[in-house]
Amino acid sequence: MSLLDYILPFLLALGILIVVHEFGHYLVARLCGVRVLRFSLGFGKPLLVWRAGADKTEWVLSLFPLGGYVKMLDEREAPVHSDELHRAFNRQSVWRRIAIVAAGPIANLLLAIALYWGLYLGGVDELRPRLGVPVAGSQAERLGFRDGELIRSVNGRAVETWQEFRWRLLDDALERRGARIETINPAREIVIRDLDLAAVDVDQSQNDVASQLGLQLYRPNLPAVLGKLTQDGPAQAAGLRSGDRVLRIGEKRVNAWGDLVAIVRDAPGQSLEVEVERDGQSEVFRLVPRGVEENGRTIGRIGVAMADAEAQRELLFVTVRYGAADALMKGFEQTWDTAAMSLSVMGRMITGDVSVKNLSGPVTIADFAGQSARMGLSHYIKFLALISISLGVLNLLPVPVLDGGHLLYYVIEIIKGGPVSERIMEIGQQIGMALLAALMAFAFYNDINRLVAS
Repeated sequence: MSLLDYILPFLLALGILIVVHEFGHYLVARLCGVRVLRFSLGFGKPLLVWRAGADKTEWVLSLFPLGGYVKMLDEREAPVHSDELHRAFNRQSVWRRIAIVAAGPIANLLLAIALYWGLYLGGVDELRPRLGVPVAGSQAERLGFRDGELIRSVNGRAVETWQEFRWRLLDDALERRGARIETINPAREIVIRDLDLAAVDVDQSQNDVASQLGLQLYRPNLPAVLGKLTQDGPAQAAGLRSGDRVLRIGEKRVNAWGDLVAIVRDAPGQSLEVEVERDGQSEVFRLVPRGVEENGRTIGRIGVAMADAEAQRELLFVTVRYGAADALMKGFEQTWDTAAMSLSVMGRMITGDVSVKNLSGPVTIADFAGQSARMGLSHYIKFLALISISLGVLNLLPVPVLDGGHLLYYVIEIIKGGPVSERIMEIGQQIGMALLAALMAFAFYNDINRLVAS
């Protein structure tokens, strides 16, 4: 993938999330009768400005797209004509100011709910929570998990997908709870086992909770029989056909489909001798896998699909689909769980229970944006929902400069019966800027470390 394949999905996601966030502020401000002077996507020098509406609000596209703002009429920033005092932000009741400030983060959370609702309403394909052979010597092996078992629930909560299973395990590991796993084995028997999560390290970015426990995704041992061939792909160009069974690539025997994939992935641009069985006879062909960028490295592809892919798809994948009401509830539940998880991780970073190495900056987010876009629309939508939740939660933190900091001031105002002094707000701004700068520095440092290590 080229650099643009990462930058464009990242900028699109950023633009959508910022516009939604700022539009939340804008809409509620207008509903409260506050005059909006400017709606800006980005900071710095304006690149494009146009005015619209009875108030001649400026709609601005600015040079630096990493953020945005809504500027409202306010006596603290400039003199306000007496006829417009009732429309100034600072003249509104504390409850109206709370509604206007909270509207941005809430808009991001509502966007996530809407995106998940659309996904679940239309149906999304996910990996089934089916287990493979447990890792030798692992807790999963000691507890007797078997190849092909299908997970039904974790601590009494139903699980439909592999991603949902991993999420439940991570949540339980963060809370230092045990995990009671209910499965149904190949003999159609229900089995219940208790996993001990006390020794799990949630900071291991390269090894998730399931992997540390020895739980692996099911991988069927399928024969290396070719299915549909890509038009003008390396396999078709070499003379291979659907139905050919690959026996050998170079000096390496091919016993299963996974062997074929592994050998081809590691040989981009190399000339390979391929022996196949066709109509009971052995034939030899030569092909060169085409190099394709994936996760920062070049891998080989020959343009073939697995035979009987539809039958295997039913074994490995499930289509998650709900009616309108259930999809909405599922979207709300997914958003709530993700927001709660984000807050839990942030809290544990502060206490030192979780490393700040888990922070991600714009480089990592851009990488995820590019990868999800390449994987398909549903993956990109899930990425958008996740980042929208993160943005909403981050902005609700009680840190001056962020929306949550302003909300904290208003809560204090309600308690003490008067606004916080300008001096206290100035000090808070300085502290907030320092904290935000430190957070961004850590995130960017982690991005660089990930790039160097990859």
